[in-house]
Amino acid sequence: MSSVVESGLCSVRRACRYLSLSRSSWHYRERGGDGKKKLIERIIALSRKYPRYGYRRIRALLMREGWKVGRKLVQQVRRLEGLGVKGKKPRRRRGGTSTALPTKAGSVNEVWSWDFVHTRTENGVPLKLLTLIDEYTRQCLTIRAQRRLRSGDILDALSEVMSERGVPQCIRSDNGSEFIAKEVQSWFKDLGIRTLYIDPGSPWQNGHVESFHNRLRDECLNQEDFLSVLEAQIVIEEWRLLYNRVHPHSKLGFQSPDQFAMNHPRPEPNIQSGPEMVT
Repeated sequence: MSSVVESGLCSVRRACRYLSLSRSSWHYRERGGDGKKKLIERIIALSRKYPRYGYRRIRALLMREGWKVGRKLVQQVRRLEGLGVKGKKPRRRRGGTSTALPTKAGSVNEVWSWDFVHTRTENGVPLKLLTLIDEYTRQCLTIRAQRRLRSGDILDALSEVMSERGVPQCIRSDNGSEFIAKEVQSWFKDLGIRTLYIDPGSPWQNGHVESFHNRLRDECLNQEDFLSVLEAQIVIEEWRLLYNRVHPHSKLGFQSPDQFAMNHPRPEPNIQSGPEMVT
């Protein structure tokens, strides 16, 4: 492109329009050396691949790939390319006083959190999503997406996770009917799992899963139009795996949940089957 512009055969504006390239990006490439040009191209590529990531997470991904890059360059390139994350509407402050809960996760499988998220397919079919996370590693252990989720369904989802990871010490949740059902409480008691129920109307007491839900909506549910329940299940599961593998988490030193978990191995799984579930 540079040779064409320099020879006078084409203007910068026309060449950039033909190549679908912004003029600011072209000027960046011209001023820097080959290494800087490649770095700028990578900043742009990652910002477009992960449009809901801010400059800090993009920089973390670049450094993970081995680039030496300062935050100012990442910010400047993203600003000139119009790749900044659009601001969210301010959230209304909740009233009430939160109550401190006694258990904070200090190791893998110490505290899991679960909750529900609701969405719809493009033709209006309601979907209920059960999410389960490990509060220590921030890994999303499962997302079960169905039209309806009953107590038996959520116990089935938990059984699948526990067969791979072992049994947690505690599970934190709100007081939803599915979570306080006798069937669920009895199953937990038999497995020796303690339940931590937050105060009614106090979702901020389950802050880890609330934060995860914000990310799930922002990066997946609000970006997709699901044509069917099956498509939703496939897309959501792909996003879950990507989140665990790639997402630079600020509370984990910008490691991904999977990276953090690899550096903090869990103890040998304590796998128990528990009582048979009612189907």
